[in-house]
Amino acid sequence: MPQQPTLGDVVALLDEWYPPATADSWDAVGLVYGDPAAPVSRVMLAVDPVLPVAQEAAEWGADLLVVHHPLFLKAVHGFPATTPKGRTLATLAGAGCGLLTAHTNADQALGGVSEAMALALGLTEVEPLVPADPAAYDKLTVYVPAGDADAVRTALAEAGAGRIGDYDSASFSSTGEGRFRPLPGASPAIGSVGSLETVEEVRVECVLPRPLRRSVVAAMVAAHPYEEPAYDVVELAPLTPSSTGTGRVGHVPRTTLREFATRVVEALPETASGIRVGGDPDRPVETVALCGGAGDFLLDRVASGGADVYVTSDLRHHPASEFLEKEGPALVDVPHWAAEWTWLPVVEGRLRAGLGATVETRVSTTVTDPWTLRL
Repeated sequence: MPQQPTLGDVVALLDEWYPPATADSWDAVGLVYGDPAAPVSRVMLAVDPVLPVAQEAAEWGADLLVVHHPLFLKAVHGFPATTPKGRTLATLAGAGCGLLTAHTNADQALGGVSEAMALALGLTEVEPLVPADPAAYDKLTVYVPAGDADAVRTALAEAGAGRIGDYDSASFSSTGEGRFRPLPGASPAIGSVGSLETVEEVRVECVLPRPLRRSVVAAMVAAHPYEEPAYDVVELAPLTPSSTGTGRVGHVPRTTLREFATRVVEALPETASGIRVGGDPDRPVETVALCGGAGDFLLDRVASGGADVYVTSDLRHHPASEFLEKEGPALVDVPHWAAEWTWLPVVEGRLRAGLGATVETRVSTTVTDPWTLRL
């Protein structure tokens, strides 16, 4: 029988899919509450960490509640149960249910919020609207006496250099002659002060993630026998565009704005507020840009991007009005909760695939959109 995963195991999976390090600097993501050593048999997913959702998780017997929006986005000095956020956490804690947030780290990721929304709306050929900066790499080249090359290569690999995809310890070596003259004050490992020395050396080259540059160079210098190793570091240009990023853009079979908006209504969970459409209902639509959550910060980018319509949430009066006056894309404003809810079944599917029958999952259908009545 498969071993029951711990909370730490589930968190590690989620962190792999939605790395916390990719969250915006102002965000608060990751494990909010719970013991990583505790066993997990039930995981519930929701958009908002609010009391009705916490009560649902407690009544179902969830061991972990995974949410999109942070419970504590701003710093707090306490969370007494006399406050809304305190009541939510107290309910989860009383039921032994952990809490994890994946917010802006889930917005940009593959299988993240905007991508899930794009697929729910039937978009094809989906790409990031604003691609993330691709991973930055350097190439380190160092010259080592032949007898010490293996030790230096090992030190480089242990420091994180030479990792390419599913391979590690990757490097290239070529042989040649090194020449140098130790000057007064030097303590040469090979040769003597004042004498020109010729040494059989190996040129070792490897790639490394740029954030590891300082530690990799330090490891190389520590393993190198020379008092003053000869080496250089070159920044590599990115060769492939990033597959992650903010928002998404894709295509639908040619339709009208009215028909596309109807498709949006049918694809998203129902809310009291419904959706709003700005633009000529009969205009043709083929290219769709979107952003899960509040996306008015992308209006300028969308205006010049060639989309026929932009789908997002929480559009304000003046920015929307000025955007439409430019006679660019149409606008479809959808409820924030409904747009981001489309991500939950995606995460559920990934958890089932990753954890198998060891864990039950549940997507909350509790509507936590703040608007409850439209007249």
